[in-house]
Amino acid sequence: MLARLGLPLGVLLLAALASLLIALGVGSAQIPPAQIWDVAVSHMGQNEADALAQTMVMELRLPRALSAFAVGGLLAVAGALMQVLLRNPLADPYVLGLSGGASIGALAAMLGGLGGLAISGSAFGGALFSTFLVFGLAHGSGGWTPSRLLLTGVVVAAGWGAVITLMLAMSPAERLPGMLYWLMGDLSYARTPWPPLLLLLATCVVLIPLGRSLNVLARGPQQAAALGVAVRPLEWCIYIAASLLTAAAVTTAGSIGFVGLVVPHMLRLLLGNDQRLILPACALAGGTLLVLADTLARTMIAPEQLPVGVITALLGVPTFLFLLYRSR
Repeated sequence: MLARLGLPLGVLLLAALASLLIALGVGSAQIPPAQIWDVAVSHMGQNEADALAQTMVMELRLPRALSAFAVGGLLAVAGALMQVLLRNPLADPYVLGLSGGASIGALAAMLGGLGGLAISGSAFGGALFSTFLVFGLAHGSGGWTPSRLLLTGVVVAAGWGAVITLMLAMSPAERLPGMLYWLMGDLSYARTPWPPLLLLLATCVVLIPLGRSLNVLARGPQQAAALGVAVRPLEWCIYIAASLLTAAAVTTAGSIGFVGLVVPHMLRLLLGNDQRLILPACALAGGTLLVLADTLARTMIAPEQLPVGVITALLGVPTFLFLLYRSR
C-alpha cells in the first residue's frame, strides 16, 4: 500500500520541486541554478551572494512561486472534494458558485477600503453564504440530489457573475483596473504564501485519514450509509472544507479557473479513484501546474505580465476537451 502511494507522490513531489526551481530561475532576468544555490546558502548565513540575485529570488520570485503552488493545490483539492460529493467529474468550486460568492465578498471588502484579514474573512463569508444558499435552494421535498445541487450551483454561479458585473459598473474608476485584473487571476501582489500553504497542508493531514469514507461516498450515499458512514455530516464537512479552500485561493490570487476541474479529472484517469492518493496528488499536481502557468504568464511578454487565469484557461480548455475525448 505504501509503495503504491509513495511512487506517484514521489514523482509529483520531484515535479513540484522542479517547477519551483524553474520559477526562481526564469524571468525577465535569468538566474542560473548555481546562483540560486548560492542565494539559498547565503540565506542560511554561510556565505555572501549577489545582492540583486538575492533580492529577486528571496523577496520577489520565491513568495510568488510558493503562493502559486498553494493556490493551485487548494483549488485542485477543492475540486476533487466537490467531484466526490456530487459524483460528477464536471463539478468544481467555480461551477458550483463557491468562487463567485468568495469573489463578491472580497470585492466588497476592497470597495470598502479594507485589506488583509478583512478581505480573507469576507471571501470566506461569501463562499460559505454561497454554500448555504446552494444547499438551501437545491433541497427539495426528498432532500437534495447531486444533479439538483449541480444545476442549482450553475444557476447561482451565473447570478454571482451578474452581481460582480454590477459591482464593477458601480465601482470608482480608479479602482476598476485593479479589480478587473484581480478577477482574471493575479499573483503579482501575493507576498504572504505561508497561510495558504499551512491551510493546504492541514487540509491534507485531516482529509487523508477520511480517504476510506470518501471512497465509499463516491460510490453513492446509500452504499456509504449501509457501510456505516455518517453521510450527511461528511457531506457538510466536504462542502465547508471546499468553501474554506476556495476562499483562501480567491483571497490570495483572485479568480483562477480550470485548475480544480482538470487536475483531479486527469489524476483519476492516471492513478485511479482512491482518495487517499488523489487528494495529496491533487495538492502537488495543482500546485505544480499553477507555478508553471504563472511562470509562463510572467515571461511570455516580459517585462509585461499576463493574468495567470488567462494561462490556465488557455491550457485548461483544450486539456479538458482532450480528457473528455479519451474517456468517452
